Amino acid sequence: MMGPAHSLSGAAAWLGVGAAAAAAGQPMPWPVVLAGALICAGAALAPDLDHKAATISRAFGPVSRWLCEIVDKLSYAVYKSTRKPGDPRRSGGHRTLTHTWLWAVMIGGGTSALAIMGGRWAVLAILFVHMVLAIEGLLWRAARGSSSDILVWLLAAASAWIIAGVLDKPGNGADWLFTDPGQEYLWLGLPIVLGALVHDLGDALTVSGCPVLWPIPIGRKRWYPIGPPKAMRFRAGSWVELKVLMPVFMLLGGVGGAAALNFI
Repeated sequence: MMGPAHSLSGAAAWLGVGAAAAAAGQPMPWPVVLAGALICAGAALAPDLDHKAATISRAFGPVSRWLCEIVDKLSYAVYKSTRKPGDPRRSGGHRTLTHTWLWAVMIGGGTSALAIMGGRWAVLAILFVHMVLAIEGLLWRAARGSSSDILVWLLAAASAWIIAGVLDKPGNGADWLFTDPGQEYLWLGLPIVLGALVHDLGDALTVSGCPVLWPIPIGRKRWYPIGPPKAMRFRAGSWVELKVLMPVFMLLGGVGGAAALNFI
């Protein structure tokens, strides 16, 4: 999938979780619904950190391009060292390590630990990074072009500051789901795990599939490209993605958000 569809699917997924949480008796305060949807929209772009031409590679200028090169080489090295006889030879690391459930859990767990140990500034940094990615993904037409980078960063910084301030107020969700002292913002890892997994599932619908189950071997492959029957797959950026899936994500997100906020 392309970046906009990934971000929309991430936001829709978190809003669906909000609806499920409300039905289960653990409703999210509205700031958690909003912040989680934006974080998940941003996190749904992050697995493409192994692709030099992806949206995330441009999001933070030279820093993100440099990081993408490192992650691409790391992913390729892991692929080469763990592939089984049935896995094809390849020249790059795209859709390998960062497109697995294990990576999603590690990144989400690391984010939660950072939020707990790093305090307010760590929370602000986490919010800022994912606000930038959410803007790049959801408002891709407005954010396109290097001349808009500074504006995107300023908007993301202001959004992160405002959202953190709202969440910090009693009852607004800093301690949602994890209520013991010292567990504020432990939930931040959840939309990040979800965003990464939704990205992987979205890529699994495309022609190439996605090795989301790695390192679990399947037959003669450790990097088995999970996906539906080939007749049901589509090419990234095709009309199926733009004309069918993106409107569906918008609709599902709207319904999920309304349910999460008890409007329906």
